Amino acid sequence: MIIDAKSPDDYITKVPEERISAMTKLRNVILENIPEGFEECMNYGMIGYVVPHSVFPSGYHCDPKLPLPFINIASQKNFIAVYHSGIYADPNLMAWFVNEYPKYNSRKLDMGKSCIRFKKPDEIPFELIGQLASKMTVNQWIEMYQDKISQPSKRKA
Repeated sequence: MIIDAKSPDDYITKVPEERISAMTKLRNVILENIPEGFEECMNYGMIGYVVPHSVFPSGYHCDPKLPLPFINIASQKNFIAVYHSGIYADPNLMAWFVNEYPKYNSRKLDMGKSCIRFKKPDEIPFELIGQLASKMTVNQWIEMYQDKISQPSKRKA
């Protein structure tokens, strides 16, 4: 579901009414917990938390005009999504999240490589998402990105 929005505030006003509260709370918990240096913006039609070009001039390897993405949140057709690139790149972070999730939610975790899906807004474990947002600094993310993602020849099998 693509939402045509010019800013994160604009995005929130355009999500379905029953998701506004959850999206607002999700945005706020990320803003309160994400380490200094990440910037909030619109990214790929979602609310994004990125490493700005002023910090990482190379940008995203798929499109260097774009800043390096880290976290995105979106209201999709059938769910609210949290996309976390650190989970994709760091198996230890993924294992931590998967292990912690049942402590906050009795529902089965619905997750892909970097996408965490919540079909019902009241099932979002906001405290856990805040902890996840805080787990990696800008410099740690850049280093991991350069080591594991942007240079395919260095990827570990």
